[in-house]
Amino acid sequence: MFVLKQAWACLFGALMLAAILISRAIWQPDLPVARYDALFAFALVVQAAFLTLRLETWTEARVILPFHLTGTAMEWFKVGAGSWAYPEPGLFKIMGVPPFSGFMCAAVGSYIARVIRIFDMRFAPYPPFWLTVVLAGAIYVNFFAHHYLPEIRLGLFAATMLMFGRTRIWFTLGRRYWMPLPVAAFLTNLFLWLAENIGTLTGTWLYAGQRTLESVSLAKIGSWYLLLHVSFVTVTLVSRTALDRRARSWADQAALRHDPQHGPRQNHQPQHDGRRPASHGGQDAATPPQG
Repeated sequence: MFVLKQAWACLFGALMLAAILISRAIWQPDLPVARYDALFAFALVVQAAFLTLRLETWTEARVILPFHLTGTAMEWFKVGAGSWAYPEPGLFKIMGVPPFSGFMCAAVGSYIARVIRIFDMRFAPYPPFWLTVVLAGAIYVNFFAHHYLPEIRLGLFAATMLMFGRTRIWFTLGRRYWMPLPVAAFLTNLFLWLAENIGTLTGTWLYAGQRTLESVSLAKIGSWYLLLHVSFVTVTLVSRTALDRRARSWADQAALRHDPQHGPRQNHQPQHDGRRPASHGGQDAATPPQG
């Protein structure tokens, strides 16, 4: 069930990867429409279908919009810097970047927003929100700045562990389970690396010096690990309902399961000042009820 729900959460990205594979297998150079343009049209249709069929809420659509903006900006810069390239022609390519690439970036945001909803996730204890925004901004800027300034990637790796090392992702699957956030990020990166290989093996995009049918460097897992933190914080800029500064206990999670919108009730146990509690109904209140 966990695998099935994860697959359902990443439906947008899976459909885009399927379109890349199928179009690569059937496309002919003499067709009147370029493959990149067809992928762009397909992405628009899928996005409209998700909203029409309510597979994605309008709130989630607002979450995904920043991914188009930040993702496209990075694509323009990286393609211009020669980090990777889109070798095929396309009518709608701007600065060497086809617009469907923005939807590929947005697919990551779609997955994060949908998986939080599908698993009723809570993140606790969550670090101060402003610190996560500063860290995400530093990671994003480093993707540009390392072309001109010293690389600070190792420091950013350490910062993510210091900031999110204690954070657990609580999720529902019959009952409440949890997973450390850094572990979840690393596992997600492995699947993103596989998706990258589908893109490069089909020649849809290629990294500098990479040839078709050559796998993506494992070093890209580190890049995606950092970029995934940027993606997660981008989602929280629009929706923060799943974030909690407090450390959750098993009792908290039981209460949360009954009242997921408002969190655990505050008074699970009667509070007193150290004196013997008053009796009710002839039974000492400190004595557990019988039967």
